[in-house]
Amino acid sequence: MSASEPVIGIDLGTTNSVVATVQDGVPRVIPGRSGQLLTPSVVAFARNGKRLVGALAKRQAITNAEDTVFAAKRLIGRRWGSKEIEDARQVLPYRLVAGPEGHDVRVELGGRTLTVQEISAMVLAELRADAEAWLGQPVSRAVITVPAYFNDGQRHATKDAGRIAGLEVLRIINEPTSAALAYGFGKQIERKVVVFDLGGGTFDVSVLDIGKSVYDVVAVGGDTYLGGEDFDRRVMDWLTFGFAKENGGIDLRQDKMALQRLRDAAERAKCELSSLPSTALHLPFLVGGGEGKGALHLDRQLSREKLEELTKDLVDRCIAVTERTLRDAGVRPSQVGEVLLVGGMTRMPWVQQAVREFFGREPCRGVHPEEVVALGAAIQAQALSTPHAGAEMLLLDVTPQNLGLMVVGGYFQTVIPRNTTVPTSQTHLFTTVQDDQTSVRIAVLQGESERAIDNELLGEFVLDGIRPARRGEVEIEVTFEISADGIVGVSARDVATGLQQSISVTATSGLTEDEMRHILDEQIDELLERKQTAREFETRRDRVLALVREIEALGPEVHDALERTRFGKDAVLKAEGVLARARTAVEARDLAALAAEEEPLERTLQLFKGLAATARPGTR
Repeated sequence: MSASEPVIGIDLGTTNSVVATVQDGVPRVIPGRSGQLLTPSVVAFARNGKRLVGALAKRQAITNAEDTVFAAKRLIGRRWGSKEIEDARQVLPYRLVAGPEGHDVRVELGGRTLTVQEISAMVLAELRADAEAWLGQPVSRAVITVPAYFNDGQRHATKDAGRIAGLEVLRIINEPTSAALAYGFGKQIERKVVVFDLGGGTFDVSVLDIGKSVYDVVAVGGDTYLGGEDFDRRVMDWLTFGFAKENGGIDLRQDKMALQRLRDAAERAKCELSSLPSTALHLPFLVGGGEGKGALHLDRQLSREKLEELTKDLVDRCIAVTERTLRDAGVRPSQVGEVLLVGGMTRMPWVQQAVREFFGREPCRGVHPEEVVALGAAIQAQALSTPHAGAEMLLLDVTPQNLGLMVVGGYFQTVIPRNTTVPTSQTHLFTTVQDDQTSVRIAVLQGESERAIDNELLGEFVLDGIRPARRGEVEIEVTFEISADGIVGVSARDVATGLQQSISVTATSGLTEDEMRHILDEQIDELLERKQTAREFETRRDRVLALVREIEALGPEVHDALERTRFGKDAVLKAEGVLARARTAVEARDLAALAAEEEPLERTLQLFKGLAATARPGTR
């Protein structure tokens, strides 16, 4: 890794992901190899076993729903059996299963079982490849953003995904904080800012004090299972129930292809209603109607007013979280200097109206809702990787939830309260609860409930060798440390003997080091294979494009002569078809399709050359 190697910032989103970098002091979004700025966070395995990521994966989702994964961010770092996973299993077309230990979530995809971290790593690897193609050099370092309300397990899992993708993750940074960095970059701003971040799968709100180049996060709140996916689902349910009522109780949710078509239509309608008062949903031949009835179609009209009625409670939940977060920060809405709207869902007029009414002011329109988070991550990446680049920028973030441990009676004892500035370290003294107790089990938890069982178990360990004594006589000193990434480490020490035990907490839903090594070994083999395929693709692409250019250059010269041959217009159409298929294969980076078109291109070129020779003056 050279000192001049570029670093990137990545917004790993639920619906779309974005990669950015800083060039010549200016943060900018890196376009994908096909020109797009947003990469769909979708992974699929085609029928031929080929892995697809991004737009190509999304494009074939309707016909390959069971082997196409979307919204993986809502699953990452969650425990098997949690209410969010049980809900996801009811609505997702692909299959979720429990990991070997029954803790984490895996996805059955393309005849194999993959961790959610691996799925996310495939999206990250695609963004990394886009960055390398655009920058023209290798990239191995990145800052990756996560929702502010992600717990320790979800942060660990995201960092693991980056590692699987071959990236050194310099920092995990909260999405609202990242957006604020981009908003304030290069400006001498002094004001209190609220970032209202409603994306495809998660909602965050952060209150920051920005003083020139100091970004002090005062409080954060959020909901990691609230976003555009839920708005889409409300439209899908409305369509499903209406269709069943009109067609004798036929449930579209039982047909995975129909369900995927509904999902695409719901998302499209939701987006259109941001600028239109109503939109039509027309899905012909959606499902079979049974014996003698033929195919059934769906035709509905959805108004903006109806969409707002369907999703009012979701917007109300966002405002309730915002109200609580401002209360935690000790800030009234009238004291806020600027409100930044971040995330694609904030384009919805109903969301903008709710924010406007709550704060009593127009939200800021000076940031791009889908790009600003990645831009902020790139700014942070540059500051962390370049000596003195971040000397004038100070970022003070906070931990989003209470951290502590389980005490006698099954209660939760907070050691580090939510909204404590990180990095931080806090120590608490505990005593033994039984006579002659020689060991203590330390269960590390994160959450807001007073009952330990209702909070997220981050990890546990045992401190052995405690001297036997009456209960309450032995003191155990427990120290919690939180890094700037928001990742937790815990140690416990017998005060009398100095005996100590510690762990760097890895969530019960995370990967073991052995699993990580196995995945990385597989990634190395696959990376070598992909590099070989990429080299072969580039060689064949260059040959094909050279043939296309030659044919196109001869086209005007031979067009009339070609039409006068016995092939006539059919030959013209055939030549145009060969060229179109070749261009499509290049755009799709489809090696097999390129190989199939090379020989037809060569035949077409020879035909054109022959016709050009006879058409030129003085040739017979």
